[in-house]
Order: sequence, then C-alpha cells, then structure tokens
Amino acid sequence: MSLIQYLKDKRYFIGLYILIMLFVSLIMLISASRQHAANNILYTNVGCFFIAAVYLMSGYYYRRTFYRELNDIIESGSAEIAAALPAAQNYQQAQYLELLKKLNDAHSMQLQQLHNEKRDHQDFIMSWIHEVKLPIAASRLLLENSTGKTVDYLVDKLEDELGKIDNYVEQALYYSRIDSFSKDYFITELELDQISKDSVKKYAKLFIDKHIRFTMSYGHHLVQSDRKWLGFIIDQIVSNCLKYTGEGGEISFRVEEDGNERRLLIQDTGIGIKQEDINRVFDKGFTGSNGRSHAKSTGMGLYLAKRMALKLGHDLSVQSEENSYTKLIIHFPKIRNYYRM
Repeated sequence: MSLIQYLKDKRYFIGLYILIMLFVSLIMLISASRQHAANNILYTNVGCFFIAAVYLMSGYYYRRTFYRELNDIIESGSAEIAAALPAAQNYQQAQYLELLKKLNDAHSMQLQQLHNEKRDHQDFIMSWIHEVKLPIAASRLLLENSTGKTVDYLVDKLEDELGKIDNYVEQALYYSRIDSFSKDYFITELELDQISKDSVKKYAKLFIDKHIRFTMSYGHHLVQSDRKWLGFIIDQIVSNCLKYTGEGGEISFRVEEDGNERRLLIQDTGIGIKQEDINRVFDKGFTGSNGRSHAKSTGMGLYLAKRMALKLGHDLSVQSEENSYTKLIIHFPKIRNYYRM
C-alpha cells in the first residue's frame, strides 16, 4: 500500500481536520486583534498540522506491514490463502479476515464436492463400460458359435443380451438425470397395481425363462408419485429380484398400510442377502458377496432406486434372510413435504 493510497483512505479524517482548523481559525480571528490573531492562527495551524502529520505517518507505517503481507499473498496466487493470511491489527481487519477464511472454506468444500462427484462419475462410467461389454461379447459369441443352433434359439438368447444392455443404458440415462431431478418430475395420483404390472410385463420373458411365479395380492391403491421415476424404481427392484432368484422361484407384490404410510412390498424367494451386507445394499457400487459370486452387477440399481425414492419423498428399505428371501419395501408417506424435493 502506497502513501497516496493510504491518504486516500484517510480522506474523511483529513477533510474533518481541515474543517476543524478553519473553524478554530475563524473563532481566533474574530475574538482577538488581527495582529495577535494572525500569529496565534499560524502557530496553531502549524502545530496541529505537525501533530496530524505525525499521526498519519505513524498510522501508515503501522498499517503498511499488514497490507504488504496481504499483497504478497495476492500476487503469489497460492492456494493456501487461509493459512498465509497476516495477523489482524484491529477489529475491522479481523472481521474481514474471518469473512475471507469462511469464503475460502466454503469454496474448498464446493471444490471437494465437485471433485468427488467427478470421481464417482468416472468410476460409474468405467464400471458401466465394463459391464455393458459383457452382453455385447456374449452376443458376438452366440453369433460366432451359431452353427447347428436354430434361429429361434439364437433370437431368444440375443433378446436376453439386448435386455441386459437396455437395462444398463437405462441406468446410465437416469444416473445422468438424477442431479437435475427437480426439473423433470410431475407428481400425480398413480395406480400402484398398474405400475407394478407394467414393470412385470417388461421382464415377462425373464419370468417365463426362469419359470418364476408372479403373485400380486392387492387391488386398487393410489399413491402420489411421478410415473416415470417410480416405474424406474420398481424396474430396478424387479430386475434385482430376477437376478438373484433361481428357477421355479416366486416374486410377490403386496401392499401394507397404517396411519402414517402405505408400503409396497416386493419379495422374492432368492438367495437372500448376508447380514454383513444388508446395511450396504443401497451404497453406490456395492455388489456384496452375491454380486461377486452369482451375477455380474454394477451395484448401481438399488443405489439409484434409493436416491430417487428419497427425492420423490418416498423411502426404500430392505429385509432379508440368507438362502430364504429378500424383501424390498417402498414407503409412501401419507403426509409429505414436497418443498424438500
């Protein structure tokens, strides 16, 4: 900080000093003889100017150290601004430095969050590419080894692989939209049984191929939700049930209700989930021992279903017993606050 800049900052003090000295000089001029008044005014102004100049110069040299250190930080472009800030010399500087530290902390948190999101996005893309290559490779092997196989057999198997690719593409599509969810939903009264049947129809071929029974023990129930996003949630649950339920198993749909909420329960008779895994099934990328030993999985289906359920004002929970069953429960609260979306 130069002396000129410092004096500019002190312009109000200098202006006040000039006014006071003019007023004092005027009083002295009218209250005594002109000869005595001129001498007194001269001595008074010279003396006061000297005192004011000493005050300003002392203040300038006292403040100069602080502003020099601050200027060095600005010119260095260091990322560690908060740690390098000079010590405050008065309350005003302390307030500004505190504000600067808080802004720096907030910026660092936002930067870290963006970094984490970017890393998660890259992890998902890498996992997705790896998984979607599997059905593509399987389709190519089917075509290369098609000698002696009927057209119907090949079409049937290719449909299975295309269904897997379609599911992965759908996951990627919803994953890309989840952060802009608030711009893409429309809450209406929906018939729960119809949405459930639509999801089962989508996977009808897998039900038939694996001889899995489908039962629905409830009638007409209305819930408030978005058709597209709720449909995706149920699709992911049904897909997961089909993946881990053996041939001849069963997937059942039923509805429970109490004073607080309505619940859609989707239960399979599959391999279940180990107790050490059950609290992590909604974590991003978590496949658990089932995902590693029984089926290929990106670990994104239930993670996306849980996130979307929460964004819709619902919730998703799981109950399971290993080698017996898995039950996914969608909770529809009867009193909800849409302002939280």
